[in-house]
Amino acid sequence: MAQGRKVVARNRRATHDYFIEDRLEAGLLLQGSEVKSLRSGRASLGEAYAGEDKGELYLFNAHISEYAPANRFGHEPKRPRKLLLHRRQLERLLGQVRRDGYTLIPLSIYFNERGLAKLELGLAKGKRKVDRREDVKKRDWQRQRARLLRERG
Repeated sequence: MAQGRKVVARNRRATHDYFIEDRLEAGLLLQGSEVKSLRSGRASLGEAYAGEDKGELYLFNAHISEYAPANRFGHEPKRPRKLLLHRRQLERLLGQVRRDGYTLIPLSIYFNERGLAKLELGLAKGKRKVDRREDVKKRDWQRQRARLLRERG
């Protein structure tokens, strides 16, 4: 984790289900009650994904809990949220998603050193079942190797 980042939510399943080939930072267009809720750490990226709508990128299905003190000025927990990117970044990402079959996966939501809410996006390819099994085997071997080294020395 980089210095000055306060991570609010992390998508733990992303690295299990996808090969993350590129990571980038995007801004989020949020309402005031959403920011308050994020500051209290009430968000989930478990089912979230990023997608295109009318030439713009949006974060879909991310759950940011309602902020109780906001009452009627609150927000809908799973509403689509616009992602803020430079035009060139946006066009490059959309091109890769359309042409090469990549998927945009939200990896984490955090506040940067200036206090702005940011989303870490991953440009990913899906893993097949065989790939997941290999990852599990590698992890088990690393764990077993570390255990053997500890016992011997």
